[in-house]
Amino acid sequence: MSVSLLSRNVARKLLFLQFLAVITIGLLFCLKDPFWGASAIGGGLAAWLPNVVFMIFAWRHQAHTPAKGRMAWTFAIGEVLKVAASFSILVVALVGYKAVVLPLIVTWLSVLVVQILAPAVINNKG
Repeated sequence: MSVSLLSRNVARKLLFLQFLAVITIGLLFCLKDPFWGASAIGGGLAAWLPNVVFMIFAWRHQAHTPAKGRMAWTFAIGEVLKVAASFSILVVALVGYKAVVLPLIVTWLSVLVVQILAPAVINNKG
């Protein structure tokens, strides 16, 4: 199995685990109040959707073999866009939707923690 195919599978598993975290935490907050659940899902989507867009962006550029400096700039621009998209979704959720802050931030941070810890677990299990 090629390294690029393996990294795609790991990325898909990571995105799936993040999505499961969003849904699970959203359902748990939904037990308290449906609006809290919606706020939690909004916070989770603020972390998950930019990751999905970034992964699609990375997969599109993976087929090409650009110069080394260009690859670093592409990655840096992708990261800046990811952070800007996450910030924009959080602002829309807080200002436009008037989401509850606690479930929004808890789910957002939980998805980020999954993003950090899940690759180690996925790689150890093979």
